[in-house]
Amino acid sequence: MAFRIAINGFGRIGRSVLRAMQQRQDATGLEIAAINEPADPESIALLTRYDSNHGTLSENVTLIPEGIRVGEQRIKLLPGVDAADAPWAAYDIDVVMDCSGQPGTRALAEAHLSAGAGRVIYSQPASADVDMTVIPGFNHHKLQAEHRILSAGSCTSNCIIPVLDVLGSAFGIRRGTVTTIHSAMNDQPISDTLSGDRLRLNRAALNAVTPVNTALDRGIARLMPEMDGRFECLHLRVPTSMVSALDLTLELDCGARPAEVLGCLNDAANGQYRGILGACPDPVSSLDFAHDPRSVIVDLTQLRVIDNQLIKLVCWFDNEWAFANRMIDIALRTAGFPSLEQRRGPMTAVH
Repeated sequence: MAFRIAINGFGRIGRSVLRAMQQRQDATGLEIAAINEPADPESIALLTRYDSNHGTLSENVTLIPEGIRVGEQRIKLLPGVDAADAPWAAYDIDVVMDCSGQPGTRALAEAHLSAGAGRVIYSQPASADVDMTVIPGFNHHKLQAEHRILSAGSCTSNCIIPVLDVLGSAFGIRRGTVTTIHSAMNDQPISDTLSGDRLRLNRAALNAVTPVNTALDRGIARLMPEMDGRFECLHLRVPTSMVSALDLTLELDCGARPAEVLGCLNDAANGQYRGILGACPDPVSSLDFAHDPRSVIVDLTQLRVIDNQLIKLVCWFDNEWAFANRMIDIALRTAGFPSLEQRRGPMTAVH
């Protein structure tokens, strides 16, 4: 029996989730049954097939009555209905991936659940009262069957948490600073505009590097409470369309030589964080990590260690593609749990 998914909001992340699900061999048991998106069906079909960052989808995309067909998969299109009015029970939806960009509140998720969904996974940091923020590789093993309202965090938290976990476990971390160097996003205009009180975000995305507020320090503290108050974070938007980086500086508790740091990162890339964390020794640039499904790739050519105590790292990540793959990882993890009794009755076996 397929594990049925609905995508609520079909923007950059929602479309990346669909594409990644089509390409992953381990996701064949997942089925996108419905997409809830107010855009017209013709635009949805076109932007499903063609993507300026990720290229042309190998599967054919065609319009069908009440939806689209992607390859052999038929997907119902809903016209952007409210969560409370979504027909999730009728479509037997196991998980709603909420990629709408609406505030990730418990109330919105509960509306999805009341409409018949089994679980909700937010594609963004959510309010503190959700059941769990899941960072695959770090805490996915703590996910329980009763956890119904989940957040996948952010692309930046998925990038930094594995690195902090690995280096913190090996050497201890006293404090740190992070500067996110992030590709331009669709909340920025192509030319200067007057739109509310966004100030810097009203400036043209393609003309400048733009500082933006970030809550990454709070995200780190939520996932790693021992780091609360130890990090300051900045965020710069740069005029590229894909692949971002974290410029990370850490002060360690224990002394570490460069070779020890390299060995620690390489061990993690081949062990606990295989497929999540990478370590690249080559002299590469950002575009070399386009379409890379890993959450973080540490650029070993940029590693600096000062006085065996202060570490400087550059960490690459495809902010769309890697994050979409983490959402699929979480869905696959939840697919191993029994369906909830209140929706399908008692179960004696998992999916």
